[in-house]
Amino acid sequence: MTLRSIIWYELRSRPWAVLSNSLAILLGVAALVAIRHITVYSEQEISQQLSHLGANILVLPPEATLQDYYAADKNGGTIPEEHVSEIYLAGLTGVEQVSPRLNVPANLGGLDVTLTGILPQSELEAQTAWQTTTLFTTPKAHEGCTKAKLGTADLESPDSLVTHRAIQNLKANELVLGADIAERSAFSAGDTVELMGQSFTILGVLPTTGTVDDSRAFAHLHTVQDASGSGPVCNAIEVIGCCEDAAGDLVPQLRKLLPNSKVVTISQVVQTQVGVNRLMANTSWFVLVVLVVVGGTSLAGAIAANVRERRREIGTLMALGATPQFVQRLFLGKALILGLSAGTLGCIVGLTTAVLAGPAWAGVTVSALPVTSLLAVVMATSLAILSAWWPARQAAALDPCLCFQEV
Repeated sequence: MTLRSIIWYELRSRPWAVLSNSLAILLGVAALVAIRHITVYSEQEISQQLSHLGANILVLPPEATLQDYYAADKNGGTIPEEHVSEIYLAGLTGVEQVSPRLNVPANLGGLDVTLTGILPQSELEAQTAWQTTTLFTTPKAHEGCTKAKLGTADLESPDSLVTHRAIQNLKANELVLGADIAERSAFSAGDTVELMGQSFTILGVLPTTGTVDDSRAFAHLHTVQDASGSGPVCNAIEVIGCCEDAAGDLVPQLRKLLPNSKVVTISQVVQTQVGVNRLMANTSWFVLVVLVVVGGTSLAGAIAANVRERRREIGTLMALGATPQFVQRLFLGKALILGLSAGTLGCIVGLTTAVLAGPAWAGVTVSALPVTSLLAVVMATSLAILSAWWPARQAAALDPCLCFQEV
């Protein structure tokens, strides 16, 4: 029999031992791969959100949590819509745009979606147009800000909901769909749909963002308020400052203006998410330590026990001419197959878990990271070989004569 045939015979004859020996490595690799994938894509999502959202300030209900930006406005708490007018009337320096939002659950063609009510900028302008110059003060420009102010043309397309978080015109019966909803429902621009007992015409479909906005539908704020019976309220108000410095200066002013609301900047929200990512990253290192200690110890112990159980068989092989190097390669080869198989299967399980659970756990879409997956498999294989090294040396050092004397 060849070395390869002996190894495969040993593995086939003891399937449960093979499974138990590699289970710790399999689970450790699965956990490590899942956590690393979700952490990496969550960090990328934060960077993407920052590039899209700019110097946003969020006015939230006082009970809102700050797990992340998208969760903060879904907690069920509300604030009065009139806060929007109060912000405009205050004439605060550096305010570029104000956008209230209300999120309610809805069903579109059998799909459960989040319907987000938004107030078009044209209506905000109309609401404040009746104010006299003594009552309404135009927001002042922030000193030192070189960014060009957004014009009406920048907000005409539905895609401005992604790029600028606002839209200039949106009729009461118009709807904008996220990319995921449009793909799953097969609806497109121009179609007429029923939502919350009302008929809507789809104005457009947003490009894929990789965020939960892909699974949302956007309609006029007042239409959503009437359909849901929530009244003149919203879940969040986005106040966009013209620059980071303006955003920092606006926060204390807004807190003083709206004492019954929570006012935070995107940087504060991101710091919270960064803390969560750091915790997940530290957890991945903890899993790595567990993988090395538990997986390596259990495999080394199992192979050492196998050496003790098969002393006579090892002695027989050596009596028939097997060299110590052959015996050592026999156990190392078995460990190689166990580590490679457990690492590969664990990588597949971890990647599948990350892809399926990523949207629910972290609100991100996860795809395979080849380098991370390959490193996990290589690490598991290396760990298995290192764990088997000492038991294999013990097996190679056995004296055939002494093995045959054992009963």
